[in-house]
Amino acid sequence: YALEMYERYPAAMEAHFGGSQRATVAAAATGIACAMATGNADFGVNGWYLSMLQHKERHGRLGFYGYDLQDQCGAANSFSYRSDEGLAFELGGGNYPNYAMN
Repeated sequence: YALEMYERYPAAMEAHFGGSQRATVAAAATGIACAMATGNADFGVNGWYLSMLQHKERHGRLGFYGYDLQDQCGAANSFSYRSDEGLAFELGGGNYPNYAMN
């Protein structure tokens, strides 16, 4: 969507010179939207990276001056699971280690 808006409003495209600047602005908006929609910062980073990967696939490159994908992007599936936030691998209660202390 962000790339289509750049094509629709060329003044913004001229202000953000270079494909890498346009890709970064679009990726920042995507990352912020993903993080706010889910409430998870890891998902925001993954949204940023996925946007950069899609920009690279659509345009074949990200920008000028030798900045390429390996300099500006990471893996889009880098979600880090924190086992202490949920109940996925063990069925312990909210005070699991403390029940024996009673």
